Amino acid sequence: MLLLGAFAIGVIIGKAKYEPIAPMFTGLWSGTLCLFLLDMGLIAVRRLRDSRALTLRLGLLAVAIPLVNGFIGAVVARLVGLDLGSAAILSILAASASYIAVPAAMRLALPKADPGLYLSMSLAITFPFNIVFGIPLFIALTNALAR
Repeated sequence: MLLLGAFAIGVIIGKAKYEPIAPMFTGLWSGTLCLFLLDMGLIAVRRLRDSRALTLRLGLLAVAIPLVNGFIGAVVARLVGLDLGSAAILSILAASASYIAVPAAMRLALPKADPGLYLSMSLAITFPFNIVFGIPLFIALTNALAR
């Protein structure tokens, strides 16, 4: 609801009225995001070191689920007729973990869940996997589905 409200406000005020308040949303955002990610990384390392609960099975899950989601995203993108670039982006987004929003929501919604697990899985396994292997894989997949 907040996102839709923000879109509506942006459309209503237009570019000219946004300029005076732009530094609040563009300049401060990067610094705030860096602090937030640093905090998440510190929590993940501290909790993972304490629990040692990240097993090989969880590591494989952190790779398998993005592969399945990316494949589904690529197929759906092609079925709805997206162009190759949009289809590739949709499949990459479907394969990615929410590296920023969901960990914060998880902390609030499920306070007993172990951040050492879900943060480590998304930041230490899924993210690097998607950068190194996922992006090229899903671009190739969308190209193959287009033929």
